[in-house]
Amino acid sequence: MKSFLALGLGLLSVLDVTAAKSVANGTRFSIDGVTKYFAGTNSYWISFLTNDRDVDLAMGNIAKSGLKILRVWGFNDVNQQSSGVYYQRLSSSGSQINTGANGLQRLDAVVKSAEKNGVKLIIPFVNYWDDYGGMKAYVTAFGGSKETWYTNQRAQEQYRKYIAAVVSRYINSDAIFAWELANEPRCKGCNTDVIFKWASETSAYVRSLDANHMITLGDEGFGIPGGSSYPYGTSEGVDFVKNLGVKDLDFGTFHMYPESWSVPISFGAGWIRDHAAACKKAGKPCLLEEYGTTTNHCANEVPWQKASRDLHVDGMGGDAFWQWGDQLSSGRTHNDGHTIYFGSADATCMITDHIKAINAL
Repeated sequence: MKSFLALGLGLLSVLDVTAAKSVANGTRFSIDGVTKYFAGTNSYWISFLTNDRDVDLAMGNIAKSGLKILRVWGFNDVNQQSSGVYYQRLSSSGSQINTGANGLQRLDAVVKSAEKNGVKLIIPFVNYWDDYGGMKAYVTAFGGSKETWYTNQRAQEQYRKYIAAVVSRYINSDAIFAWELANEPRCKGCNTDVIFKWASETSAYVRSLDANHMITLGDEGFGIPGGSSYPYGTSEGVDFVKNLGVKDLDFGTFHMYPESWSVPISFGAGWIRDHAAACKKAGKPCLLEEYGTTTNHCANEVPWQKASRDLHVDGMGGDAFWQWGDQLSSGRTHNDGHTIYFGSADATCMITDHIKAINAL
């Protein structure tokens, strides 16, 4: 039988372990007392697996590969009751946070497995995109649009209740690398003050709940000096440099998908360099949090990794490729064209060789 957390109820932590061990140390990260450049990856699907053995298998393989940071989805929003995995049902007549076996207990399994394997998690609270509900699910429940979501009082009230539920659940876990306000927040055509103000107020709220773990925005890094192509502009309502100045954001994130942005593969090195320079000036680490191509992974992406590593004392704290792939009891995980499968030739060049190069720094 499903159990739910109704509106306004607080959560006690379900995990009783030591305090946070991932911190920003100038423009670098320190994990478990080690300050260096760190490599990681993304896995949206691990948060929704219903077989704990599959969670442990994937997490074990990630740890075995030498990757330290794993970004997972900390959201799964619906508007209608579901028998599948979901974390929150949003409704104007009363929303519910699902703490049952098909709810946040699935995220519990991920956090526990990360603790066992020494992997550190980035957990975003909401998706800009419609996958797994996202801001659209809030809009369906509370009206407005994705552009007005940031200032929609009812949407923000429920969003904060969900943040409180998740943060309190894992507040004592040293598996948490950082809380993330959103996956790729955008506000198309908006003044950049909209996201800046929302990020300032929301990060302060998260900090009031948890003074120990890091907090980051989760943006793509749009709006930065150095170029004239689409990603460098502020048409999506994002100003990377301005957002870096938010007091309660501990590090900057940026993503990189040249194919999707209609820029050449060679765009990557400059994009990395420009963000590293901004982070160095702000005195905060930069994390290349997502990157990928759909072809020639080794030829295209290994040079990006080197470009980021080369700036390990000049603003770059780490990178996390999109996305991890594995063989589970249910079969091979989703291949979106960017997937790097454990044990593959792509994994050798992008993970094994990358880790060796990091260890030689």
